Amino acid sequence: MNLREKKIVSLFAVFAGLFGITPTAYAMHIMEGYLPPKYCIAWGVICLPFLAAGYFAIKKQAAQNRKSMTLLAMAGAFVFVLSSLKIPSVTGSCSHMTGTGLAAILFGPFAVSILGIIVLIFQATLLAHGGLTTLGANTFSMAIAGPILSYGIYILCKKLKVNNNAGIFLAASIGDLFTYCITSFELALAYPSANGGVVVSALKFLGVFAPTQVPLAIIEGILTVIIVIGLETYAKSELIGIGYMDGGVK
Repeated sequence: MNLREKKIVSLFAVFAGLFGITPTAYAMHIMEGYLPPKYCIAWGVICLPFLAAGYFAIKKQAAQNRKSMTLLAMAGAFVFVLSSLKIPSVTGSCSHMTGTGLAAILFGPFAVSILGIIVLIFQATLLAHGGLTTLGANTFSMAIAGPILSYGIYILCKKLKVNNNAGIFLAASIGDLFTYCITSFELALAYPSANGGVVVSALKFLGVFAPTQVPLAIIEGILTVIIVIGLETYAKSELIGIGYMDGGVK
């Protein structure tokens, strides 16, 4: 089974999470048609170099260790499930975990861009979660910006000799929160406040997300730690194969 087939099979194998439709665009996945065309195009173009880097990163990983593709598919399924579970907020918005921190820690940030865009396409077409016109903006926030920060925090914690589980927790939870910061910026850029412009608008969007997203980020950090502990126990050879166990930088 080739790399493409493994991804497709794995994404179809996971169950579709809880789905709720809200009447506003205040969710991490910006809904279909909410952004003006110029912003849809701009965010899509910005994503292109990251997606190219992700493709080559996965291609290199597959050439070096074919068995690692099973672990990569598992990480993609984790992203799909967590980011499909939308939690309604008291403000009328909804939030969800991203799940991208795990893949960033195991395979580096660029590989996550490919996993993320595949997940977002499936969610937009099968769950009406997000949209195809807003695919570029959603990909940049969830599959590029968040994972890059998660990976950076994880590597920094390793260099500072922070406890590994603590580093994983910080990487996953802060990366999750950063995703929402970027989404707020994307929305604010398209719809600046009449009084205060982009900054004030971004703060308003962040205020909408915060009540549910902060606890969800903490939960995601804990879940990621638990999964990595499980992998270290039952999939040690696979982790050694991708360079995780010996601390290698992907």
